[in-house]
Amino acid sequence: MSTGAAATSRPGPGPGPGSGPGSGSGPGSRERILARIRAAVADAPEAPEAARDYLDTHTPAARVIDLLAENLADYRALVHRTDSDGLPALIARLLAERGARTVLVPPLLPALWLSALSSVGPDLIKVEDDPGATARELDVVDSVITGCALAIAETGTLVLDAAPDQGRRRITLVPDHHICVVRTADQVVGSVPQAMPRLDPTRPLTWISGPSATSDIELDRVEGVHGPRTLEVILLSE
Repeated sequence: MSTGAAATSRPGPGPGPGSGPGSGSGPGSRERILARIRAAVADAPEAPEAARDYLDTHTPAARVIDLLAENLADYRALVHRTDSDGLPALIARLLAERGARTVLVPPLLPALWLSALSSVGPDLIKVEDDPGATARELDVVDSVITGCALAIAETGTLVLDAAPDQGRRRITLVPDHHICVVRTADQVVGSVPQAMPRLDPTRPLTWISGPSATSDIELDRVEGVHGPRTLEVILLSE
């Protein structure tokens, strides 16, 4: 005597594991392709050593500083040039023109650089680089002054590595106005390949090419989204 359940047809089991390509029953596509490659190159000679005698820069040494200034300006950074005697007054003037009331300084910024801050006005407050400062507290700082590790002429890039004259990374990302001093005698290289051997990869490197900027799908440029809206670079000669 049959029942309704017995009368209902059921789909049979699908293919079990191991019955498709790449299963244990035979080599899959990947194994076959790799086997063909190994067979094709079995008798091939060893590849020659890669050439290492290529140029590491396309910029003559005499052009490096001018090219850096041009590329920084092309990224809309404001570029200034001065020597050691004129640096304190220039920094004070940039802060005054900005209307800065607070300026953040890293712990080992050269004292000479700050020697003219009194001329900005009695209300200017110097803020120390406090590791406990929150992003909200840094956001109300008007300006920050730092040195740098290197500057790269061909890309118009400043590299900071959190050395004591630069401070922690976030003090150059949150305040809206960054003044960065570059010593042209020993901190400017022509290219990225020249920069890499001089940088310590274990340090927190920040690569800055102009003020922070981004664009939406309609290419409307907005500045100050991911960092300072205004970047001023001082090229310091001896």
